[in-house]
Amino acid sequence: MLKRLIRLDAIPPSQDLGLLVLRLLVPVPLFLKHGTEKLFRFHAMAGHFPDPLHIGPVPSLVIAMIADGICMPLLVLGLATRWAALWSFFNLLVAWIFIHHLLFFGPGSDHGELIVVYMGAMLALAIAGPGKYSLDARINAPLLP
Repeated sequence: MLKRLIRLDAIPPSQDLGLLVLRLLVPVPLFLKHGTEKLFRFHAMAGHFPDPLHIGPVPSLVIAMIADGICMPLLVLGLATRWAALWSFFNLLVAWIFIHHLLFFGPGSDHGELIVVYMGAMLALAIAGPGKYSLDARINAPLLP
């Protein structure tokens, strides 16, 4: 009995369901907080957005807007999942390196651990893909005869 409880036999393991949960729980808050802000306040943010790669604040904002405002809904839908996750991962990596200076915890870390968690989820999705509960899987499914 204890062995079954420890193994959680009552809940069958499902990698596809796990990927769906990951695709729903991680991108939604990122989109709601950062994506909507960039999509709906673009002009207000364009003049003072950080420019970590020295390409200009507007191109930097466009790259971040694509990551937070376009890639996050794509991840939820499971559409172009691996590309969307990769784009978001690199956007987060640039922000963590150049804006947050690789700080993870302690004074001045400014949510460093949250950025690392987001990067981990994006990297996992880029490697694993969306799973069978996704538009990518539906698009790639063989046609029935």
